[in-house]
Amino acid sequence: MSDGALQARLAALLPGLAVQQVDEIDSTNTELMRRARAGDTGPVLLVAARQVAGRGRSGRGWASAPGDSLTFSLSLSLAPADWSGLSLAVGVSVAESLDPDGAAGLRLKWPNDLWREDRKLGGILIETASAPGAAPVGAPAARQVVIGIGLNLAVRPADGLRTPPSAVREWWPGARPDEVLARVAPALLDEVLRFERAGFAPVALRFAGRDALRGREVVLSDGTAGLCEGVGEGGELRVRTAAGVQWVTSAEVSVRPRGMPLP
Repeated sequence: MSDGALQARLAALLPGLAVQQVDEIDSTNTELMRRARAGDTGPVLLVAARQVAGRGRSGRGWASAPGDSLTFSLSLSLAPADWSGLSLAVGVSVAESLDPDGAAGLRLKWPNDLWREDRKLGGILIETASAPGAAPVGAPAARQVVIGIGLNLAVRPADGLRTPPSAVREWWPGARPDEVLARVAPALLDEVLRFERAGFAPVALRFAGRDALRGREVVLSDGTAGLCEGVGEGGELRVRTAAGVQWVTSAEVSVRPRGMPLP
């Protein structure tokens, strides 16, 4: 699909949305957050062939290489009644786009990773900034949201990585960045706009079908251990511990299956 065709598909969902491609950038999320803070809040999909300072959750680096990865960020103004579970809805959309029938075994690891066979295929980074203008009385306030996604297309070295990497080409040989983007981006935008209207609850069952942690013994970053019982309708992680059920709501809490190292 050409850039023009992709832009037409996206603009049909969100009029005015622009698709921009760059050869190299520090980080697509960083750039779009800079724009948002400077008052440039037009909807845009920014795609980079290479990021030199890509970021994951908690400031962790995300390496990308031209042709062997796909890195992009979507920026738009959003006003959902509840932001809880947005990263999970984004993950569901990406997993279903890449693996619609589940044959490739794509799973979602709370709160923002795509896994295959307990190896990391990709990550999601969501950031927000204040949007200009006041909301009508009683309406939720809009914020500018930047949704960054990084996907491994080719398997990369596991040196220094706590989670071994997976790659799209393991089940989609020869997958090109433009092909993957054309499959992922329209469904992602549609999912995000639906989330604004309905929140995470309608997505909960779809997430449960790909939950990489449900039914497994897990360990949290504070050392708490227990049995993961899935997520709630607000996207909260439910862990049954010796002291009772613990609901994990903060994305800054890391969780891993027992036996796997924490980040």
